[in-house]
Amino acid sequence: MAKIVTRIMGGIGNQLFCYAAARRLALVNHAELVIDDVTGFSRDRVYRRRYMLDHFNISARKATNYERMEPFERYRRGLAKYISKKLPFFEREYIEQERIEFDPRFLEYRTYNNIYIDGLWQSENYFKDVEDIIRDDLKIIPPTDLENINIAKKIKNIQNTIAMHVRWFDLPGINLGNNVSTYYYHRAIAMMEQRINAPHYFLFSDNLEAVHSKLDLPEGRVTFVSNNDGDDNAYADLWLMSQCKHFITANSTFSWWGAWLGESRDSVVLVPRFSPDGGVTSWCFTGLIPERWEQVSSIR
Repeated sequence: MAKIVTRIMGGIGNQLFCYAAARRLALVNHAELVIDDVTGFSRDRVYRRRYMLDHFNISARKATNYERMEPFERYRRGLAKYISKKLPFFEREYIEQERIEFDPRFLEYRTYNNIYIDGLWQSENYFKDVEDIIRDDLKIIPPTDLENINIAKKIKNIQNTIAMHVRWFDLPGINLGNNVSTYYYHRAIAMMEQRINAPHYFLFSDNLEAVHSKLDLPEGRVTFVSNNDGDDNAYADLWLMSQCKHFITANSTFSWWGAWLGESRDSVVLVPRFSPDGGVTSWCFTGLIPERWEQVSSIR
């Protein structure tokens, strides 16, 4: 059986995209999926992220040293990339993502050989045709601590719940072009208030103090979720998000997945229509936002 080795990288949202696209490619090629959970993080000296998909219902095995191209991984990888780029796309055995937008060639790739996948593949189009399998794989193993269990019970006992994610890529008050404007959040809240009867907001953020000072929130109908600090606990926030009924996302693959994992047919999902002028984040490129989700302008 052929093997498809996928290089997992980035935060938990991007790791899920890496997995989902590779899982579908392995399925349609009747190949074994193997997860490289090491090399995508070995030189991440800025964010120091780690593999975080052990909290999901994933059965694929981890790659051996040989399958990770070790030893001398950096040089062997560079050579593999160089050789593959000289070949037509459908003859490559090292498939590296060439552009951020959805690439339909990926869906048509067929092989009997062992191949290596390297990219973020940020679009549900890469796995939409096997959605049920992906949703089963990505069932989150729930946290077992009392605080998260109690928040989940509160979500379950409220009829109209909204998971709202506010991400500060730039520090509040410093505009480097990476943050969604507060106007987006105010407008998204107003839209939810018009469409949904007395919704309750469960608010997730990497800076809750800034949320308090920057956003006007409905009094008495907001729960601030602040107990899951750090990357090691990100899966718990994602699990809580997915328990909600409706969603206001940030320009973040983290809340993208919170919405995707939790949505139902009658869910309202609002996402920012936002394109940064450079910087660390990209958003609204072709394929990222599912057509059924509603894009809300972040410009007044």
